[in-house]
Amino acid sequence: MKFTQIFILLLLSVNIYSQSIFTDSDTLNTARQKIVAGSIIGVGGATLIGLNQMWYKNYPRSSFHFINDNSNWLQMDKVGHATTAYYMGYLGMELFKWSGTERKKAILYGGSVGFVFLTAVEVLDGLSKEWGASMGDVVANASGTTLLIGQELLWNEQRVQLKYSYHNTKYAQENPNTLGGGGVESMLKDYNGQTYWLSLNLWSFFKHSSIPKWLNVSVGYGAEGMYSGAPTINDMRYRKLLLGLDLQLSNIDTGSEFFNTVLDVLNVIKIPFPALEYNVNDKFKFHYMYF
Repeated sequence: MKFTQIFILLLLSVNIYSQSIFTDSDTLNTARQKIVAGSIIGVGGATLIGLNQMWYKNYPRSSFHFINDNSNWLQMDKVGHATTAYYMGYLGMELFKWSGTERKKAILYGGSVGFVFLTAVEVLDGLSKEWGASMGDVVANASGTTLLIGQELLWNEQRVQLKYSYHNTKYAQENPNTLGGGGVESMLKDYNGQTYWLSLNLWSFFKHSSIPKWLNVSVGYGAEGMYSGAPTINDMRYRKLLLGLDLQLSNIDTGSEFFNTVLDVLNVIKIPFPALEYNVNDKFKFHYMYF
């Protein structure tokens, strides 16, 4: 099983909890710290056991081995891995901050949660004859974790975030077994419709300026023309780069703790805006509204 097929559900769920309505402790609260550590170990362990029982045990086992799947899906799955590691680490980091853990330890221990968990998933892949551990996945997981931890250590905030957007495509309709039969299933499986963004908050770099705190500039990466991971005779796959504006919803103060939390959760999603696309087929292409 490739974990990125369910990554968006994890993003939405972990971000709900990472934007805690509880006040962080100014000093170490050992009771909270034990709850956080126990929850991370317990939930992570239970999830791995569940994956093994519900998925991997239905396929033949093998000795641990690696595969090279770096050319699959034009690396869209790798960017998905990085995004998952980023947000799982963000959850861990926020929870350790809530417990009052010393700042640098909270960043390093909590921020590494995604990488550690996804490495364990790679081990399960590596012990399955059907798949195999992917060094490309490991590098992608490390990249998302590095982006998170590096910014937190350097700026004590996330000035550049990974985000996700999706639009329906014809490819899922033509190959629903691989790309999903529509709705949420295709959002998880159809890499043709997924776009991953690096969303940069302008105000965070110029805090004494009049730039709105909520204004972001985003660079997106996507790919289309794919019916399966590896190229087939039917597909005409190509990469695309996009440039557009975005909203930093977490920087909008509604005056309500509840609605602030809702906006924090939705901040995982890249807000639809006009965008300029470049690809090798059409060269430059303008979208009046890009999802």
